[in-house]
Amino acid sequence: MAGLDDLHQLIPVDQIAKRLGVERSAAEQGIEAALPALLGGLEANAKDPKGAASLGGAIASKDTSLVDGGVDVDQIDTADGEKIVKNVFGEKSDDVAVALGSTSGAQDAGLVKKLLPILAPIVMAYLAKRATGSGQQGTIAGGGGLEDLIGGLLGGGGSSSSKGGLGGGLGDLLGGLLGGGKR
Repeated sequence: MAGLDDLHQLIPVDQIAKRLGVERSAAEQGIEAALPALLGGLEANAKDPKGAASLGGAIASKDTSLVDGGVDVDQIDTADGEKIVKNVFGEKSDDVAVALGSTSGAQDAGLVKKLLPILAPIVMAYLAKRATGSGQQGTIAGGGGLEDLIGGLLGGGGSSSSKGGLGGGLGDLLGGLLGGGKR
């Protein structure tokens, strides 16, 4: 899962821990749960034609400068992050945070809920950068190729289910909460 590892390396764990007032280890555990969940939610949206078109447009319009040269937490628009999380998980956002908090070792749904809007803009900027770098931006804007782009980060591809790269019960958990890709 080189893509997920690359994405994870961009995340300023120490800055996030400091901002949220938690130990680095707690932030790390929450991030390790939240990243695949965000990607899994994005992949579930990409499987729906309307969701794919909306997501593709959002990715294509993202400024990649957030992930260029290292992410600075102070540059993250968490209001935009809240919107992204709501679009990804719909009305199930709180349920996802609770479930991730209870299964991740982070054991704090409140922490996961605070992490998601910080991580979401990073994930979207990273996806935009990957789409631009692979020459897919025009295709992505129309919703095409998203499953491959996102699935590649999860260790699968467009033909795999969203739980293919999510390990353990996390894929089942997300599938149940999201209704198998429906919000």
